[in-house]
Amino acid sequence: MVTGGEPLTWDMTVLTNKLKEQNLRVHIETSGAYPVTGSWDWFCLSPKKTKLPVEDAYKIAHELKVIIHNKHDFQFAEEQAAKINDNAILFLQPEWSKKEEMTPLIVDYVMNNPKWRVSLQTHKYLNIP
Repeated sequence: MVTGGEPLTWDMTVLTNKLKEQNLRVHIETSGAYPVTGSWDWFCLSPKKTKLPVEDAYKIAHELKVIIHNKHDFQFAEEQAAKINDNAILFLQPEWSKKEEMTPLIVDYVMNNPKWRVSLQTHKYLNIP
């Protein structure tokens, strides 16, 4: 899994080719705000409002994960879902510092909008850095 910071600020072609030469599956989580490089087995698009994804990211994403900080982020999530390819899985995830407030709202939203799923940062609940 390639993540952290914004991996697509660098050309990922050499890295993904080397990993695939070792018969490894290669996954990425990215905001999609930079040109897509590399060869990915799983592409998680987690867009940010401040710099939206490039068109190619919407086309190849296997999943769309939208972080929910406040009630207005549900509208942003729907706007992003309207741009994503038809095969992508849609996730809503509470921003960690707002999890107590936002998780119940996300659960209600998903119950009323079943195209969405709930995503949680399980490693944080388990205190795994």
